[in-house]
Amino acid sequence: MNLNNIIIEDTVTSSSNADISEPKFSINNESKKIYITASQGNFINKDEVLLNENVKFKSNDFSIETEKVIFNRDKQTAKSKTKSMFKSKDATITSDGFNIHDKGNKIIFYGNSYIILK
Repeated sequence: MNLNNIIIEDTVTSSSNADISEPKFSINNESKKIYITASQGNFINKDEVLLNENVKFKSNDFSIETEKVIFNRDKQTAKSKTKSMFKSKDATITSDGFNIHDKGNKIIFYGNSYIILK
């Protein structure tokens, strides 16, 4: 077998250094599912993925938008240290970051946070 003519194609068609183009994940628990999308993703290790650009979390109850998140696929957690906006039917929260843990049942907002109750 001649290996000189094998061409390896990158799975990302843009000129970025992303490992994943338009990644999609979810956080699952007994009562709800939180869908996660982004423009790009990079593997940090076998469990963690750095999601970049236009990162969105969406469930039936709320949405969160930010620019960078570390998502742990095994632990079903997500952490961000970038400006974030949480929206639900009854509230809007802007913060300097957040931590989603306990399979999406708990969200902690960091830094300068502002809440608007409707």
